[in-house]
Amino acid sequence: MLILKDVKLVKELLDVFINFSELSLMQKDDFNLNNDNELNHSREKVSTITRPRINITAEILNPNVYINALENEYKDYAFSEERVLQWKGQWREKVFKVDDNIPIDLELGTGNGHHFAHHANTNPNRCLIGFELKYKPLIQSIRRARNAGAKNARIARYHVHNLDLLFNSNEINNIYIHFPDPWLRPRKFKNRIVCETFLNRMYNLQKSNSFIEFKTDSREYFLWALTEIKKTKYKIETQTLDLHSVEELKAKNFVTTFERIFLKQNIPINYVRLIKE
Repeated sequence: MLILKDVKLVKELLDVFINFSELSLMQKDDFNLNNDNELNHSREKVSTITRPRINITAEILNPNVYINALENEYKDYAFSEERVLQWKGQWREKVFKVDDNIPIDLELGTGNGHHFAHHANTNPNRCLIGFELKYKPLIQSIRRARNAGAKNARIARYHVHNLDLLFNSNEINNIYIHFPDPWLRPRKFKNRIVCETFLNRMYNLQKSNSFIEFKTDSREYFLWALTEIKKTKYKIETQTLDLHSVEELKAKNFVTTFERIFLKQNIPINYVRLIKE
């Protein structure tokens, strides 16, 4: 049993649980899987990702403070699922107002935004777009980055399985995927981010010599993802079942909120970096 003595960690852990409760789109599992046929069926279906839908912000009758912040205070830096559609192919020119040679990186699932703000502020010559479905962490992320002085960060409420609707081919650079939901029930495998179909879409959107960085505490998800990666054109540059046991990787790694929680529980962090050559 984990005993939390670190007050800051307790606060962050509570924040994580509160953020989870705000996601109205989470579906409850209403089934039990008891045989290998259902597991194999799920693996076959995962390569075909249907277009997921999310609720429309403008249709929410009683918006909370975070929704109001999205549509008002931070409207120039944070975009709803409807407003973000206008920027396809125009992110550099219209949103960031930078030259075509300036890199644009993505973070898929920003959480409370510690890595998001860190990346934006330590890489002022790169643009960063975060994606987050939950309103509270979305605002926390952009607020944290802006308060730290970042002018190169934007964030959007949009489903990452639909990113090809927001970008043209060869429009983006590096992609960060840190601790996404592992969706451990076999019939939920289709929701996993790191899978063959999703990676093929990202490969088309990324420029050459760009990478995808994927971290997860779920060994089962990680090993499954490796089999999916092998079906794509990506090359594995680095992979490990224990990120913090490799000094070179550990030295360059930014420890996220989730990561600190897992490390406190002595859970190894699985890591892989993919390259589009």
